[in-house]
Amino acid sequence: SSRHKPADSVSLLLSADQNIKRESGRKVQTGNINAAKTIADVIRTCLGPRAMMKMLLDPMGGIVMTNDGNAILREIQVQHPAAKSMIEISRTQDEEVGDGTTSVIILAGEMLSVAEQFLEQQMHPTVIISAYRQALEDMLETLKDISTPVDPADRSMMLKILHSAINTKALSRWSELACSIALDAVKTVEIDENGRKEIDIKKYAKVEKVPGGIIEDSCVLRGVMVNKDVTHARMRRMIKEPRIVLLDCSLEYKKGESQTDIEISREEDFARILQMEEEYIQQICEDIIRVKPDLVFTEKGVSDLAQHYLMKANITAIRRVRKTDNNRIARACGARIVSRTDELREEDVGTGAGLFEVKKIGDEYFAFVTECKDPKACTILLRGASKEILAEVERNLQDAMQVCRNVLLQPSLLPGGGAVELAVSKRLTERSRALTGVEQWPYRAVAQALEVIPRTLIQNCGGSSIRLLTSLRAKHTQDNSVCWGVNGETGSLADMAALGIWEPLAVKAQTYKTAVETAILLLRIDDIVSGHKKKGEEQAGGGRGAE
Repeated sequence: SSRHKPADSVSLLLSADQNIKRESGRKVQTGNINAAKTIADVIRTCLGPRAMMKMLLDPMGGIVMTNDGNAILREIQVQHPAAKSMIEISRTQDEEVGDGTTSVIILAGEMLSVAEQFLEQQMHPTVIISAYRQALEDMLETLKDISTPVDPADRSMMLKILHSAINTKALSRWSELACSIALDAVKTVEIDENGRKEIDIKKYAKVEKVPGGIIEDSCVLRGVMVNKDVTHARMRRMIKEPRIVLLDCSLEYKKGESQTDIEISREEDFARILQMEEEYIQQICEDIIRVKPDLVFTEKGVSDLAQHYLMKANITAIRRVRKTDNNRIARACGARIVSRTDELREEDVGTGAGLFEVKKIGDEYFAFVTECKDPKACTILLRGASKEILAEVERNLQDAMQVCRNVLLQPSLLPGGGAVELAVSKRLTERSRALTGVEQWPYRAVAQALEVIPRTLIQNCGGSSIRLLTSLRAKHTQDNSVCWGVNGETGSLADMAALGIWEPLAVKAQTYKTAVETAILLLRIDDIVSGHKKKGEEQAGGGRGAE
């Protein structure tokens, strides 16, 4: 006469084999919240200029040293599904706007942990969710109100924005240098195609890391650098104002696409075939020489014979250039990539470059195509003491360039240093008084959750968070003090506008959207079923589901 609880009956339905776990209801929600909090705690110390670094060992035994939220979470392996989705959002943030990866996680974690008390009071998750939704709309509206427009052409302002993006990173010591590098690189690749701005950092601003030297040696090349040497030792290594031809085809004898067999019965036929090969190559080279280039880049191979002909015509050839590099060279010097030599015309030749040279850096040879007139692609040359440092510097620059791109695409700014969060939080608290019913509590909780950003900033520089936060709140109740926030260096209060700490609106808006959406998503979950196949079946039918 033992009565089955309903949960058991469900688990009976589910578990044909015994090792399916099912958690439901309150337990799942607290579990998810804890997972999210844990992830947020890992990242918490990485916010702000006084951020600590994390050192991670990846499975291969390499090390990653970084304080970029996204880079850390990429390396951490987690089992819990909720934690996995937290990691996902930091990646989204990175792909979407490139900065604010740390804040988004801390915010999402905080949003969830303020929701915990409402769940304990038996408030239904959907009520909390609708309050959060409402809050998010008001937050974005407030952001638009607070933001100030900026003129992207104003260099000093742009540098300030980048400065606050880089300040929280390892690069902050060379911040001037890094800012100008990022700005130059982005400005270079920016194109206005019939009114639509396109800034493709990934394709056309290549970061080349060369260990050795010091960080101060890093620079943006007005042009492109490839990790290649000339094919033939006697070719010219340095050419002023080269005429550049870019090819997509190989300068070798074309063999048939499919396997072709030739039977040769007479000896002179064999000689004839060799002669045909030679004539073919000679023909190709004559096609190239006809447009009188000084420099030929090809994505495929160059045979010895072709090298010989090009040598005679005093043309430098560089072979097996990566396709992406070739595109970059094309954008830098204004050449067109040609895929058949007999179609080479005068307008395909790039004349925009001022200098071609091959330099030896460290123990590798690099070919530089520099001093371009109006380059639309560039290479950022990074120097530094070790691979780890370089990798971190590259990540930081990536962030800076993204920030720069955001400002160019959506030119409005917000004060940094937790000032925005407090202003929005204040606005939300005011609005919540107008709400009636249960929803006002979660709505107000969102306002409290936002304070986690300034609080963390204070904690990271070792200030006393309670005293400072109280005085900061008091400050924000006065008029026109929207820009007051925490000075992340010293942990004291300061006017962000005076310090020149600004953030792009795009980044902030995206951070809030992502954080609230994630909180909503995780609150929605009330059931986690994790099924594992038995070991025996896994070998046989372990297709999609077997992790």
